[in-house]
Amino acid sequence: MKTFVAKEGMVAKKWHLVDAEGKILGRLAARIATILQGKHKAIYTPHVDTGDYVVVVNAEKVKLTGKKPEKKTYQRYSGYPGGLKILSFKEMLGKHPEDIIKLAVRRMVPKNKLGVKMLEKLKIYAGPEHPHAAQRPVELAIG
Repeated sequence: MKTFVAKEGMVAKKWHLVDAEGKILGRLAARIATILQGKHKAIYTPHVDTGDYVVVVNAEKVKLTGKKPEKKTYQRYSGYPGGLKILSFKEMLGKHPEDIIKLAVRRMVPKNKLGVKMLEKLKIYAGPEHPHAAQRPVELAIG
């Protein structure tokens, strides 16, 4: 019996729509990362991008549990002395709500060229509107 290995051209990619309103950030990001990698499919192959596209709406309404909304911080460093920038979760939610989900998912996909390719299939929007109606995304229930 031979082992099945998926090839890049044979994988049919679907579009999924996720409403982030009221969802817990970590659980949402874990489910999105699974779909982007293609681990929900029977033809999953680790070195081939078998995942689907994911459109996330209402990113500004994502939630954290416990005291994390007050304590969680996001750091970035410019590379220059004194170039450390620290934003709290609430500041990040006000300025860049899309980046909250993108950062959480980015840390859950592979850290290589394939992971970068997978992240390109993630489309995040702060509000309820998105320009991907032509692709007819299927509503994905995340509980």
